[in-house]
Amino acid sequence: MSSAVQHDRLPLAYGGDYNPEQWPQEVWEEDVRLMREAGVTVVSLGVFAWSRMEPQPGVYDWDWLDTVIGMLHSAGISVDLATPTVVPPAWFYRAHPDALPVTRDGVRLAFGSRGAICHSNADYRAAAASITTKLAERYGSHPAVVLWHVHNEYGAPVLTCYCDNCAAAFRRWLADRHGSLDALNAAWGTAFWGQIYGDWEEITPPRLTPTVCNPTQQLDYQRFADAQARANFLAERDILHRLSPGVPVTTNFMVAPSQCQSIDYWAWGKEVDLVTNDHYLVTDGRRTHVNLALTADLTRSVAGGAPWLLLEHATSGVNWQPYNPAKRPGEMARNSLSHVARGSEGAMFFQWRQSRSGAEKFHSSMLPHGGTGTRVWHEVVELGHRLEDLADLRSTRTRADVAMIWSWDSWWAQNLEWRPSEALDARERLESFYEALYDRHLTVDFFPPSGIGALDPERYPLLVVPQLYSAPASVAADLESYVARGGTLLVSFFSGIVDENDTLHPGPYPGVLRDVLGLTVEEFSPLLPGETVTVGTGTGETYEADLWSEIVVPQGCETLAAFTDGHAAGHPALTRHALGDGAAWYLATRLTGDSLAAVVDLALTDAGIVPTGLPRDVELVVREGESGTFRFAINHTDAEVKVVLPDGSRAAVPAGTVEIFRDPR
Repeated sequence: MSSAVQHDRLPLAYGGDYNPEQWPQEVWEEDVRLMREAGVTVVSLGVFAWSRMEPQPGVYDWDWLDTVIGMLHSAGISVDLATPTVVPPAWFYRAHPDALPVTRDGVRLAFGSRGAICHSNADYRAAAASITTKLAERYGSHPAVVLWHVHNEYGAPVLTCYCDNCAAAFRRWLADRHGSLDALNAAWGTAFWGQIYGDWEEITPPRLTPTVCNPTQQLDYQRFADAQARANFLAERDILHRLSPGVPVTTNFMVAPSQCQSIDYWAWGKEVDLVTNDHYLVTDGRRTHVNLALTADLTRSVAGGAPWLLLEHATSGVNWQPYNPAKRPGEMARNSLSHVARGSEGAMFFQWRQSRSGAEKFHSSMLPHGGTGTRVWHEVVELGHRLEDLADLRSTRTRADVAMIWSWDSWWAQNLEWRPSEALDARERLESFYEALYDRHLTVDFFPPSGIGALDPERYPLLVVPQLYSAPASVAADLESYVARGGTLLVSFFSGIVDENDTLHPGPYPGVLRDVLGLTVEEFSPLLPGETVTVGTGTGETYEADLWSEIVVPQGCETLAAFTDGHAAGHPALTRHALGDGAAWYLATRLTGDSLAAVVDLALTDAGIVPTGLPRDVELVVREGESGTFRFAINHTDAEVKVVLPDGSRAAVPAGTVEIFRDPR
């Protein structure tokens, strides 16, 4: 990450992806006029425009882009200028068909969509470097350009390629990672099923095999694919840093686990000058605003707690889900300000003007097909003016209450085949525990397993591990230290089981977490679909659990609840282990809803955390800094609610709205 980037040139951002190449010039003039009316401050430009910038190999057309950037600059609108490397032109693929990715079963994908890229292809890398260089040479010092936007949504729709170029690059990556064939054979456990390699050239990507492919080979290939894409980002970033010094460089993440599974955002977050994210509501019948809050908290955490930027979301419905309902009146502003409350330095959309053709013509936009007489347009204008009044919010930071561990790498490992139950789902556990904390009006900071060594129990009295299947040995010492110094740890089942090579830690389950939890697990006993067990406490409460049970053997922990039926009957289901000045809790089955919330409440009480007494689906999120303290009261309900402010007064928050209160200075 560059230490000399000029974040102060980037205003509180309001705008969206702008694609003038889809429209004649007279429309550009109307666009700029309406952008000013809506309070737009920034637009993302050029994301999919490589074929317009370079219509033939080595032939460039900058006139249209010069004109558009000039018009925007004259209107006081800044530019997030993209390198268009997510969609090389048709002429490029005609010359280099091997730059198209190959699927695991050997099918080469075709041009005609977006993101059809083999990230190991040398011709693609050279072409991407060339167009990035040309852009930076021409616009690197333009006063309108306040942010560089490399590529677009790495990992969507495809990240992994299995071609021969990738096979060769994979072998080089493995040699660098493992150092020797002996080390690789040990890490992959190739003695099993006789897979021992005697020469690097014998190793291929984990292509389609007769039965389950070596799990560590698959895991390493996922890491490799992520690293190859990141290397391409770094190549473009470094060109931009060199030719456009001081201007921050980003790429738009998709941090929500509901949207992207193939990118390790902990690694990527260290490489961008500004973390940006795209978020779209997943309309699966659940409370979409909870997923939004989780994603915003996770994005802020990837940014190390620093302010970040929502670079895309939707004004209303999207077009790529099976069912795409419109947002209700006021929901767009509520979604936008929820992101701002949790650390975003503005709210951007895909896209400015709704397209008339192409795959996303039914995707909502800031300027809909219906024009300026529509509800969406009026809400866009209203939100723009509201954000103008929040300019001094910039650089404040969101205050979190509790901590949670999340690992994309562990998620990848857990998702491989032949686990004790195919229904094991780390994302489900993440979302369930987060929802329980959200319903107690607590804001969460996330950490990778490697980031908890210095975690302060006074700053984060509760640390939740919803599921961490893959845990390096170093995690054990860090968690023990956190608990011994007074922290409260809450761990869910199937955590601590394997190391970074998907190899079981020696000894009984749960591997490296045995000592901190004060127990061992003799045997897993997954439940069949539809099967449930009962968990009973010593005080008479009972909970219905599903998916999972196990034979827990206390080794110093206290049993707080036990299975009352099923294979694990009589064995602990919920334990507490006093260690030093703190305690570690363990939940050995899947509870959901109110049952899980009851366990979370026990841990919160143990941690000394008293949740705010607010109605369900009402958020109170705080941003604070040199410019003051901003309290966002976000009401997702259909009724007016009252919130208590620090001075003891009660303030009304109308149904479906956001009120922002500033503490007196």
